[in-house]
Amino acid sequence: MPADLTLSYGPDPEQLVDVRLPAADGPRPIVVVVHGGFWKAEWDRAHAADQSDALGQAGYLVATVEYRRVGQPGAGWTGTFDDIALVMDALPELLGDSPEVAAHADPYRCLLVGHSAGGHLALWSAARHVLPEQSRWHRPIALPVCGVVALAGVSDLALADRLHLGSDATRALLGGSPVQRPERYAQADPAVLLPTGVPVHLVHGTEDEDVPIEVSRSFRARAVAAGDPCELRELPGVGHMDLVEPTTAAWPGVLAAIEDLVR
Repeated sequence: MPADLTLSYGPDPEQLVDVRLPAADGPRPIVVVVHGGFWKAEWDRAHAADQSDALGQAGYLVATVEYRRVGQPGAGWTGTFDDIALVMDALPELLGDSPEVAAHADPYRCLLVGHSAGGHLALWSAARHVLPEQSRWHRPIALPVCGVVALAGVSDLALADRLHLGSDATRALLGGSPVQRPERYAQADPAVLLPTGVPVHLVHGTEDEDVPIEVSRSFRARAVAAGDPCELRELPGVGHMDLVEPTTAAWPGVLAAIEDLVR
């Protein structure tokens, strides 16, 4: 199903947000969906359409964000991060300016949901207040969200680099390895931007070959050690794409993780 409307948050053709109105009446929780694809241009928000439709049918107001991806002009370091910071800061006003959308939105219940590389970007968004004040993406206070659900998220960039995930996708995003670009990883890796104080639910399949479950286990260990509320739901027999396919046995676990954070 196509989006109910598409909003622009900047001048670039990739700076768009697809909005799907909830099936239920009244103000509903907002779910901001950030798609994955190892930050690469060949993967866009279209592959999150089924996931977004299903979340709308479940009663959420869904905002599926697009952003510049590696292989496109200006993407990577710093354009991809510029876009995500811009859209997250702009969304409250963007949604509020549309009377049709505002009538369905509960601004006090907003959740970030990201899959794979989108999980990284969702976690990073919720950690921007931890960035040094001189960072171009620093926020003085945390995003007004009730939590983050990372679905098979690339939540530990240094580990992802060591595992060469996505054919060294982290190096393409950041312009090198942690040894070559330590200052970039220090600003981009959610696993070092802790604690944030933002509740996180990690959902990960045990049979994920694209982003091994060890990545979520590593992030959770770091988050808990730092004192952050972080839960990991391990789904036996589940693969990478199962988490964004509403017809799979993994989908109820995804919905449960979301519901737990927006109650």
